[in-house]
Amino acid sequence: MIDLKALRENPQHFIDGSKAKNVAVDIPKLVKLDEQRRALQTQQESIRAAQKKLSKETGPKIGQLMGKLKGASEADQPAIQAEIDEIKAAPAKMKDEINAFEAQITAIEPEIATIHLSIPQPADSDVPVGTSADDNVELSLWAPDGWDWDKSFEANKGFKPRTHIELCEMHDLVDYPRGVKIAGSRSYILKGDGMRLHQAILQFAFNTMINENGFTPMSVPVLVREEAMVGTGFFPGGRDQAYHINETSRGGGYDMFLTGTGEVGLMGVHQDEILDESKLPIKYVTVSTCFRREAGAAGKDTAGLYRIHQFDKVEQIVIDVADEIKSRQHHKDMMGFVEGLLKALKLPHRLLQCCTADLGAKNADMIDIECWMPGRGDTDDAGTPMGEFGETHSASRLYDYQCRRLNMRYRQGGEGGKGSTTFCHSLNNTVAASPRILIPILEMYQNADGSITVPGELVPYMNGQTTIG
Repeated sequence: MIDLKALRENPQHFIDGSKAKNVAVDIPKLVKLDEQRRALQTQQESIRAAQKKLSKETGPKIGQLMGKLKGASEADQPAIQAEIDEIKAAPAKMKDEINAFEAQITAIEPEIATIHLSIPQPADSDVPVGTSADDNVELSLWAPDGWDWDKSFEANKGFKPRTHIELCEMHDLVDYPRGVKIAGSRSYILKGDGMRLHQAILQFAFNTMINENGFTPMSVPVLVREEAMVGTGFFPGGRDQAYHINETSRGGGYDMFLTGTGEVGLMGVHQDEILDESKLPIKYVTVSTCFRREAGAAGKDTAGLYRIHQFDKVEQIVIDVADEIKSRQHHKDMMGFVEGLLKALKLPHRLLQCCTADLGAKNADMIDIECWMPGRGDTDDAGTPMGEFGETHSASRLYDYQCRRLNMRYRQGGEGGKGSTTFCHSLNNTVAASPRILIPILEMYQNADGSITVPGELVPYMNGQTTIG
């Protein structure tokens, strides 16, 4: 949620920011409605102040008039009584006027809230302007020793690659038909070493963030109230991607939603709280099951483990003071944690600077990390995949956009401080999302005979097993 004060001071900044993100939102209308609301509130407060003043003066005035009434002639009494009645009636009349203004304010509040919640955070000035993900910019490229980006997988490894779908079938790692039978399209069942490898990467990522990077492990709900989805910025824009549990129609008090990332639960922990500055930064990590409808993805990556409805993810978030320099450093650090993990796994990858059109509504900046997946992409004349990058991580910098919606603040002046309160800054980044991350692991660690070498970092989590197949 953007700061309305900042919007009033420079509406064009937010108009341009929305345009750069390809978000259609009527900001001039919000400015007009906000002016209307503030004018109504000013008039309401003016009457309320007059009412308060009148209440102090009413008693003495009526007392004076009552005394005057007793000594007045019969001809003068009606006028004095009328004045007394008018003074007595004035507070009720003012109350009706105050209520009338309140009704007008209440009538326009929903429209103000709807537009306000739909305004995206403008991208930082150093984010490249673009019209789609095609305008994202490659920042860096990394591969382990022995991998040459100028050569094909076959030229690097000495044999043609099998896709992760073929490898999973060869080693009975995934059962797609039974997954679809149970849960429909884009469903699967991990089996045997497939499930063990899935758990191994999650445990490795989770433990790395806790033991090496100082994050606090948390378990959080994945079934949440609508307020949590709105507060974290996933609603209203992402409503079509969330699974909705309609509890109100069944007599429940409120509807629920399945989260698509552990970020929702982690950020909701301190919703509506005032934190001590001395306790910041807060660094949380969770591993949770995630659910996404993949609305609008019909026909995209329908086979395999790339685009699915249910998966598990290790997610990291940071909450800190409102300092852009610190937020930018946290952003670099979080990407560094993930790059360190991918380098430990020896997975070729790249960092991709997302352009304005690919940031999403809530992000001031976002860096994607994409792993090389030999089994994706176009095929050559022999039908062999040429390989393609696939997104496995996204690191987002949000400043106070999310915390403002969550009403998450900190009090300046340290523990027990009495300084003013300020909205916190927040960031988030994927640590590992599986089974998607299994795709580059299986495909990059395959051998000529179809067996798969278990990455060294995962061997301890596989009970010493070094090979699949």
